[in-house]
Amino acid sequence: MSVELPFAPVDAIIRQNAGDLRVSAGAAEELARRIQDHGAELAIDAAERATADGRKTLMAEDFGVQQVVDRDDLYLPVAPIDRIARLQIDGRYRVAMDARIALADILEDYANNVASAAVKLAHHADRRTVQAEDIETYFSLFE
Repeated sequence: MSVELPFAPVDAIIRQNAGDLRVSAGAAEELARRIQDHGAELAIDAAERATADGRKTLMAEDFGVQQVVDRDDLYLPVAPIDRIARLQIDGRYRVAMDARIALADILEDYANNVASAAVKLAHHADRRTVQAEDIETYFSLFE
């Protein structure tokens, strides 16, 4: 499966947590892949909620969000988030704009948590660069 999410905004999320550490391209790629997988799983659950309500359109509340943030406050672009949401769900579903923004916000928080932990792992390994192995180690420890 190809990664729908561009690496640049993911790299920016890692860098905002990294302080004086560098960020490898592999780390951004690995985190983008993990974000995509998580987003697709969340969309499956949201589709089930929409179906239970008799809808074919995913709404922000299907993702457990009551208040949607402003789109301009996000690092992650909304168009790839829409494609991520559709990866594992039936093509008959639509994804409302507020649902795309809500999912982007959820995935951004998820990415920030992972990036923060990866930075700690890089520091612990006494490295000056956050690497893909830091992202992988995080998931091996906490999944």
